Amino acid sequence: MLRVGVLVSGGGTNLQAILDAIDNGTITNAKVEVVISNNAGAYALERAKKHNIAAECISPKDFSDREVFNEALVSRVDSYHLDLIVLAGFLVKIPEAMIAKYRSRIINIHPSLIPSFCGVGYYGLKVHEAALARGVKLTGATVHFVDEGMDSGPIILQKAVEVKAGDTPEILQRRVMEEAEWKILPQAIHMIANHLL
Repeated sequence: MLRVGVLVSGGGTNLQAILDAIDNGTITNAKVEVVISNNAGAYALERAKKHNIAAECISPKDFSDREVFNEALVSRVDSYHLDLIVLAGFLVKIPEAMIAKYRSRIINIHPSLIPSFCGVGYYGLKVHEAALARGVKLTGATVHFVDEGMDSGPIILQKAVEVKAGDTPEILQRRVMEEAEWKILPQAIHMIANHLL
């Protein structure tokens, strides 16, 4: 059984997609052990509690400096003996010590087709604003392994989504979530849990 930890900063829609996929058997051989957020008000923590999953807030604001926060984050993650760490809208840079310790065991979902609209500064609505400003006809989402760079690790899965006339960043964001993110993130976890990669 793959022990999964999900790190999230906001509402947790990708977390919900993972929990639903486990509940309906789309993901097998995996269990979410903990949800960690840097934001005490993140609705993702409520989603975890409703599923009887440990929910913790570890915020950089609660520590004297980033180094102390990084050590605390790695320590909390270590305490759950996780096999896989899923970044599902986690807006905090992962400490290099954690990346080294969990090499090829941290995955991230990004709301574009990497290498487009990724890297420093591209997150949330900013990604969709950039896609619309550039006039692309296709966007999508990417699940990738996390390395020391920003959105630079090896790609696991990608799914394309059509950009439609009249799209706003909010409409496009929703379509990318529904048609791509909520499908390929659970699929990637299932593949890892069942040694299909």
